[in-house]
Amino acid sequence: MRMIRTTQILFCAVCIAAFLLFVSLPVTADSHEQESAQKAVLITGASSGIGRRTTELLASKGYFVYAGARKQNDMDALNALDNVQAVRLDVTVQEEVDAAVETVRKGGRGLHGLVNNAGVFTGGPLIETDIGELQWLFDVNVYGVYRVTQAFAPLIIESKGRIINISSISGVLDWPMGGPYSMSKHAVEAYNDTLALEMARFDVNVSAVEPGNYKSDISATARARMAEKGLQNKDTKYADEWAGMSDSPADRSQHKEPDEVAEAIKHALFSENPKPRYMVVPNQEEAGWTIGELVKELVEWNERQPYSYSREQLMGMIDAAMTASD
Repeated sequence: MRMIRTTQILFCAVCIAAFLLFVSLPVTADSHEQESAQKAVLITGASSGIGRRTTELLASKGYFVYAGARKQNDMDALNALDNVQAVRLDVTVQEEVDAAVETVRKGGRGLHGLVNNAGVFTGGPLIETDIGELQWLFDVNVYGVYRVTQAFAPLIIESKGRIINISSISGVLDWPMGGPYSMSKHAVEAYNDTLALEMARFDVNVSAVEPGNYKSDISATARARMAEKGLQNKDTKYADEWAGMSDSPADRSQHKEPDEVAEAIKHALFSENPKPRYMVVPNQEEAGWTIGELVKELVEWNERQPYSYSREQLMGMIDAAMTASD
C-alpha cells in the first residue's frame, strides 16, 4: 500500500513538473498568425529620400512595409530588406494602384497605415509654365494622393488605422520659380485637413507631415527632367531666376538626412496621441520662415476689414489655441 501511494505521488509530481514546463515555454504561433499580428504600412515613393528612410526605420522596428516603387531595380533593392515587400506602384496609373490594393489584401495582414509620400518637383515662372507640366505635377502630388487614398480607404477604415500625407513647408511658403510645386503642396494641405474631418467618424486619424529641406533626389530628378524637356522659354522674362535655379546644388547633399522626418511619420502612425500636423525642419531658420509666414498671413487676413480683431483679441485666440493643443 505504501509503495502504491509513493508511486502515485511521483506520478503526480512528474505531471505537475511537465505542466509547469509547458506553460513556461514561449507561445509560438504559426508563421501566418505571426504575419497577421504584424502591423502593416504602405509607403508610396519608397525608393529614395524620405520614403526609403521611413521604410528602413519602420522595418527595423518590426513593422511590415509594403514599399511602393516604379522601377524594377528599386524594387529589388527594397525586397532585400527584412520586413519589406516591394510593390510596383506608379501613383498616376489607376491599374497599378488597384493591383497594389489586391497585393495588400492577399497579404492577409490588413493595413494599419498609408503614407502618401510620392512626390515630384518642377519649377518656373507661373506666366511661362506649360500647362502640361503643371498637369503632370498635380497628377503625382495631388491626384496621386487622391487616387491612392481612395483605393486604400476601405482597408484603413477596417483597421481604424492612420493616413499620413507628406506635404511640405512649401504648403505654407511661396517663392519665385517655385509656384507650381507650392501650389500642389497647398492643395495637399487642404486635402489633408478635410480628409481628417471626414475620416474621424471611422476612428481613422489623418496627419500631415511638412518637411523642410532634407537630403533627397527630388532636385536632381527635377533638374534632369527640366533639361530634357527644355522647359526654359528662350524668350523668358526671368533669365536671372532661371540662372539662379541652374546654379543651385542639384543633389541636395548639403542637407541633413531625413531621419527626423521618418521619426515624425512613425509617431503619426503609431503614437496613441498623434498630432494633426508635424512641421519637421532641420534648423531654427526654416522654422522661422514657416511660422513667420503664417503669422504674416494672419495679420494680412485681419487688417483693414470691417470685422477685424484687436491685438489683444488675436493674442487671446492664439493663447486659447495653444491651450487646446496641450
